[in-house]
Amino acid sequence: MLIYRFLTGEDDAAFCHKVTKALAEGWQLHGGPTYAYDAVSKKMRCGQAVTRVARDQPYDPERKLVDY
Repeated sequence: MLIYRFLTGEDDAAFCHKVTKALAEGWQLHGGPTYAYDAVSKKMRCGQAVTRVARDQPYDPERKLVDY
């Protein structure tokens, strides 16, 4: 089963660390990053989709995706 997550955050080092941690845990980048301006916070926000194959595990909507 292919698992999909969309990571989001402020465009800063913490977001880069979040994506790097996901990659270190076996997730793979899915497409390119996205950027949008948040008019409320007046900051750029970014997002990155990541996927990972979870073998021999049935999908459970109650389970956190990071636990696969």
